[in-house]
Amino acid sequence: QVQLVESGGGSVQAGGSLRLSCEASGISVSSKCMAWYRQAPGKGREFVASIETDDTTASANFVKGRFTISRDTAKNILYLQMNSLKSEDTAVYTCAAGQDAEGGYCYLLKDWGQGTQVTVSS
Repeated sequence: QVQLVESGGGSVQAGGSLRLSCEASGISVSSKCMAWYRQAPGKGREFVASIETDDTTASANFVKGRFTISRDTAKNILYLQMNSLKSEDTAVYTCAAGQDAEGGYCYLLKDWGQGTQVTVSS
């Protein structure tokens, strides 16, 4: 049974940093295309960043230069390092697993975690 469990969320001041973790079981984060999405209250889910099996990455324009997606294959954990956080980054962040597409993007995201809350105060 595939499980993705996010952690590392919390409250931080604008300009601060957080590192989110996505612990996987039932799948290997190194053999799947992995992605981070987020959803703020009253808004739809939006793409944040993704990483293909060959380590090619993609990210949304609003996080370029601030967020970095990576993984630790030995620990089977996907990470999202978030720096220079803004109040607009406040959302529930969720990880997902699927298949490689192109340009670092994922396709057919099948497995999703429950999310971890990130709150950025200004």
